[in-house]
Amino acid sequence: MSINRNDLRAYADVVVKIGLNLQPGQRLYVGGPNIEAAPLIREIVSSAYSVGSSYVDVVYTDEQVNRIRYEKASPETFSVYPRWPSSAVVEYAEQRGAVLWTIGGDPDLLAGQNPEYVAVADAAQSSAMLPATSLIRKNALNWCGVSVPVRAWAEKVYPELTETQGEEELWRAILHICRIDAVDPIAAWNRHVAELEARAAYLNVRKYRTLEYRGPSTDLKIQLADGHRWLGGRVFNTHGIPFTPNLPTEEVFTAPRFNGTEGVVTSTRPFSRGGVMIDRVQFSFSGGRVVNLTAKRGEDYLRKLIRSDEGAARLGEVALVPNSSPISQTGRLFYNPLIDENAASHIALGAAYRFSITGADEITDEEFAACGGNISSTHMDFMIGSGQLDVDGVTTDGKREVVMRSGEWAFSV
Repeated sequence: MSINRNDLRAYADVVVKIGLNLQPGQRLYVGGPNIEAAPLIREIVSSAYSVGSSYVDVVYTDEQVNRIRYEKASPETFSVYPRWPSSAVVEYAEQRGAVLWTIGGDPDLLAGQNPEYVAVADAAQSSAMLPATSLIRKNALNWCGVSVPVRAWAEKVYPELTETQGEEELWRAILHICRIDAVDPIAAWNRHVAELEARAAYLNVRKYRTLEYRGPSTDLKIQLADGHRWLGGRVFNTHGIPFTPNLPTEEVFTAPRFNGTEGVVTSTRPFSRGGVMIDRVQFSFSGGRVVNLTAKRGEDYLRKLIRSDEGAARLGEVALVPNSSPISQTGRLFYNPLIDENAASHIALGAAYRFSITGADEITDEEFAACGGNISSTHMDFMIGSGQLDVDGVTTDGKREVVMRSGEWAFSV
């Protein structure tokens, strides 16, 4: 890792104080960091104890172990996934703790592997983790996802540079898009979060019934769920603790009605999921469901994914991001879902977040579905935004209002 310790400390402090907003006495579970991320994780642990955490638990991973599985394991075993990772998160939620997810690995880790096996393994993991992800989707605890550069990832993003140069450049990019290079990163984040909250507040006042998207190879109408609420920047867990769940974040988002999407939409940025590259996806929707899809890369994987359960072929999230976001302006594809989804407006197949529908934290699955919320064990984001995307909002009385033009906000806050 090529980064000075002061930058690591500043990043760690933003993660703990802005992302998690960790409270004195809270336990912290750090799940999934690549073993290369140890220097940053240690600073996060130090920052957590500095704000009064009672215990920090870190579970590292070695992604090459996953690669070896696909090379050596019997095909029938790809449906196996342990329950203990989910149980750990459930335990922390029961004790009012917090959870940090770290994302950073080789985007081409599973290149050349059978996409059907990868899809089966992903579905098994999603199913096993459902008790944990269900708690996260209704904000039963404060949680955050952050990106940690590793060498293989840097090589993919900056193929024109040497290994060392690429890793340094990726770190510089992460520090910039996460506002760590600001004079006062904490203050910079508070200003940014306030702007996102203002955008969400404006949209909540408008109470649009439908969003209409127009762009190259895109003509889409998305009906929003009953009682939907727009969120951005900061959310609250069920115990009233505010936190910022993604670093970086540039989006405002809400829940679409699971059966209310019609038309055609085409993804504008490739992305990597579980080591599988997915690019130039076009979906056709009818009655809220994907009725056809094509993709330049990853089509077999996607077809398997949308058959994994009833909700996997329906939308669970709609998010708006300006094309002028710092991530978009880098001109780089980061091959990282957490970062790339914040470079462009996006939609997500799969589960809706409970907290994006007013009062949904305390209702049954049947009542949630009656509001329009989508239920699934998966959640996959597709970037559809660009400098050519226009978005209109349609009110309950049929009035059409401009929301975005040429990929930028069309209203001031």
